[in-house]
Amino acid sequence: MILTGPAISAAVNAGEITIAPYDPARLSPNAYDWRLGDTIRICDSDLDAAAPTAYTELDIPATGLVLKPGVLYLGVTLERTSSDTYAQLLNGDRTIGALGIWVHVSAPLGHQGHAIRWTLEIRAAKPARVYPGMTFGKLAFLTTLGTPANYQQQRAKYAATQGIDISRLYEEILQGAP
Repeated sequence: MILTGPAISAAVNAGEITIAPYDPARLSPNAYDWRLGDTIRICDSDLDAAAPTAYTELDIPATGLVLKPGVLYLGVTLERTSSDTYAQLLNGDRTIGALGIWVHVSAPLGHQGHAIRWTLEIRAAKPARVYPGMTFGKLAFLTTLGTPANYQQQRAKYAATQGIDISRLYEEILQGAP
């Protein structure tokens, strides 16, 4: 089941969900409106699953940054979210989609115990200017069934992420994972 806006508010007040910074005005009927952070990484070259990705990191100026087609941008949410009680589902929203921006298409699930600022995979269909702190999507919270397993206590390569993280698939390839 998905939590309603009032249920998200109640869970924040009960300490079951953390959203920092939190603004109750950003609640919608079934989600929380999250914002784009102020930093972006631009992937500099061809991508190789067996090697770390080279990138340039930029602060997004208050005047905005124009995203260009054909470029992979890695961004970060302004908000840090966590919950030991609920799973999270992060998506772009219609307003960003109407600008021709695809955001976070590959990994929208935040497991129970997931406690990070989200790394965003951002692509633009046409040149589009984005601004730090602008609404960029919706975060839904889901009830789970079964015995909880806290993500931060797993041997998960992204558990300690504090901001933008590049693909670390190369760690598995170098270790000989099938």
